[in-house]
Amino acid sequence: MALLEVKDLQVFYGVIQAIKGISFEVNQGEIVTLIGANGAGKTTTMQSIMGLIKPRDGSIVYDGKNITGMPTHKIVEMGMTQVPEGRRVFSELTVYENLLMGAYTEKDRSRIKEDIEEIYTIFPRLGERKSQVAGTLSGGEQQMLAMGRAIMSHPKLLMLDEPSMGLSPALVDQVFEIIKHFHNTGTTILLVEQNANKSLAISDRAYVLENGRITVTGTGKELMASEEIRKAYLGG
Repeated sequence: MALLEVKDLQVFYGVIQAIKGISFEVNQGEIVTLIGANGAGKTTTMQSIMGLIKPRDGSIVYDGKNITGMPTHKIVEMGMTQVPEGRRVFSELTVYENLLMGAYTEKDRSRIKEDIEEIYTIFPRLGERKSQVAGTLSGGEQQMLAMGRAIMSHPKLLMLDEPSMGLSPALVDQVFEIIKHFHNTGTTILLVEQNANKSLAISDRAYVLENGRITVTGTGKELMASEEIRKAYLGG
């Protein structure tokens, strides 16, 4: 069953068309990846789904409801959360305060406390630095915080935009293990990622975005086995 359906999405920046009628879906329980070069339209697609950019045409249906043009905070309340490119933590707030911001839709204070303790279990480094101002954390720690903050809202659909960008190989491995952990606990995931090897290896299905159009689709394994995809995106 499709949790997210994007149909004929068209997005413009002024007179320039960034997204040219793309359609794709994310089924309940899947990890789906969008891969493509810089400027292909991946982040614009994510921002359109989250209501941060208004499409000129097409529709976005989430959990059976048309959310096209809906305000972002309403979309979050429906169970969709995004970890944006570049982390974008609240740099002047502490780790703990950042996590509280992720739980703004939750009214049960005892559950919030339990959720924060769970985040500290998943990300022990955040527990060690809970009183530290987020802007002083390392890049890897900020990525962990951004992911932890997103999970605080218990999303049905978690969207991750370039979660491994700028991280060391060891931290990249850790981020992908955490993505698999979230998936194994029942979260559906839409992933935008330039590390095609890592993302396709954990994906049920994937779409290749080129110049605002979807050019290839298939399972993660099918795309990894494709000579064309290997040459273009997998370094081989």
